[in-house]
Amino acid sequence: MTHPPKSSAAPPLPGPAAPAIPPQPGRPVPVVPPAPPARRTAFAEGVERVRAAATTEPGRLRIIGAVLALLVVSFGAVTAWQSSERAAAADDVLHRSQPLSSGAAGIYRSLADANTAASSGFLAGGQETAATRDRYEKDIRSAAAGLVTAAANAEPGSPSEAAITRLNRLLPEYKGLVERARTYNRQGYPVGGAYLRYANEKMQKRMLPAAEDLYAKENQRLDADYADATPYPWAAIALGVLALAALGWAQHRTYRHTNRVLNHGLVAGTAAAAAALLWLVVGHAVARSQLDGSYDHGIRSLSVLHDARIASLKARGNENLSLVARGAETVTVDGQPRDAYYYDFDKDMAVLGKGLTRAAKLADDRAGSTPVEAAEGNMAVWKQRHASARAEDENGNYQQALEKVIGAKGATGECFDSVDANLARAIDHEQARFQRAAGDGRDAMTGLPVGAAVLAALGAAGAVAGIGRRLSEYR
Repeated sequence: MTHPPKSSAAPPLPGPAAPAIPPQPGRPVPVVPPAPPARRTAFAEGVERVRAAATTEPGRLRIIGAVLALLVVSFGAVTAWQSSERAAAADDVLHRSQPLSSGAAGIYRSLADANTAASSGFLAGGQETAATRDRYEKDIRSAAAGLVTAAANAEPGSPSEAAITRLNRLLPEYKGLVERARTYNRQGYPVGGAYLRYANEKMQKRMLPAAEDLYAKENQRLDADYADATPYPWAAIALGVLALAALGWAQHRTYRHTNRVLNHGLVAGTAAAAAALLWLVVGHAVARSQLDGSYDHGIRSLSVLHDARIASLKARGNENLSLVARGAETVTVDGQPRDAYYYDFDKDMAVLGKGLTRAAKLADDRAGSTPVEAAEGNMAVWKQRHASARAEDENGNYQQALEKVIGAKGATGECFDSVDANLARAIDHEQARFQRAAGDGRDAMTGLPVGAAVLAALGAAGAVAGIGRRLSEYR
């Protein structure tokens, strides 16, 4: 039985098959090569090589040797650097800043003494002695020479240079005023006293403050040099201790790996580093002690003695000027008028007394205390004679007062000269003590920079040789 097809679609007609579509020509697809691996930095490669080397004993030994050599060489370099700086500062204390400080004090003293000599010569009038005139001229020359030295060592644009310039301008002006005062005084003109008082005012209010400022600046430079010379070289000491610890650890490690008690190279390196560290510590301790001693027993005493000597010079100048002015200059104190120069004399003598008391306490040997005690005795007599001369002056006995001040015998001038001479002796003694102590402090560091560098080089060579001896066992 025949069944009809269920689909209504007609069957395909027989015929030839449809031709296939040939591939069309087109652009070939590019093949992208893989990206090359990123190149590592030299540092990363170095770290990788070190890490790889550290996995083997020879590699670890090479690293240990390099670290030991680096530590010892760094210790030597820092020791040489810090020791050189401190030795240079100590040399500056001895040969630059302290002499300049004393020179500034000398400028102040010369100016004050010139002012005193000028007033003494004025009081003598036509009877001025050649010694008084020569003393004045010598003081002026000394002040001028001191200013030349100070100018040569002053930093351009510094406050010291400004003070020196000011003094160089004022010094010839002051000298001109003194010469005019002398000229008029010899001719008997009262205007000579006015010129001398004007010269003294220029000295007291402009020149001496400038000289005092210069002295203060030079003292600051001296203190700065002390501050550079005395600190402990902590960086060098720390590196030295670290290098010794590393060398000790390396020897202990070698002993644990080989059961050998000593490694000759490491022992030699340790000995060299220990010698350098010991030299550094002991040498600097001695230098610091001597420099501190030179300050405590030299600079402090010199400062007090210089101030006392300057106070005595100012007192003498005011004593003379009180007779030159004859009451023309007054100052009100507690509502009462007083002679200005007598008032300043009393203040200067008080400063002198305090300075001598301090100097006596600072003097720690008889050679230093004896002239100070003598100056105290001279000052006591000076006060007594001055009181007598002042009484004569206030009673109108000018000539008698003049004899008690500038007379040939029994005058206050003798006491002033004795005070000045004894203070000069004390200053010379303290100056010599300072030079000895500061020189010993500087000498304690002599050769340390070069010696530390040599010992560090030997220590590094010993450490490398010791590690190299261990490395040779692996070849």
